[in-house]
Amino acid sequence: MSDLPELDRIDFGIIAALQKNARLSNKELAARVGLAPSSCLTRVRRLRQAGVLGSAHWRVDPHALGIGLQAMLAVRLRRHGRADFDAFHQHALALPETVALYHITGDDDFLIHVAVRDADHLRDLALDAFTTRPEVDRLRTSLVYDHQAQPGLPCYACDDAP
Repeated sequence: MSDLPELDRIDFGIIAALQKNARLSNKELAARVGLAPSSCLTRVRRLRQAGVLGSAHWRVDPHALGIGLQAMLAVRLRRHGRADFDAFHQHALALPETVALYHITGDDDFLIHVAVRDADHLRDLALDAFTTRPEVDRLRTSLVYDHQAQPGLPCYACDDAP
């Protein structure tokens, strides 16, 4: 597995509460999990230092940023060597339009969630940033009509896991 610390039910409670609302004050969080605020703060710091808790982000309305269209780009590489994989992976993550990058199995190698201004921007991105890459064999584009994300991950390590 990894070098993550062993977690108990209080740690899982902290994680669950912060996944739903990362803006909870330490005092509110401590009350939810039944700890003294100082003990809660110590646990949160330990979880952050261990990499269990990462950074918190705001959800932003895409339209407020000038994003009028989102798409999923399915990419198949010509060759599957480490050098081609690494080069493409780094390239895709460096693009400002990339929202998420998934390395997947099946007919395609990557699924890339992109956010763009409009259809012209999407076309230019596909042509200029992907089809010109020597690693790319095929590109398929699917428009995203709606995007909803859950506020956190399920906890299969919790005592009450399904």
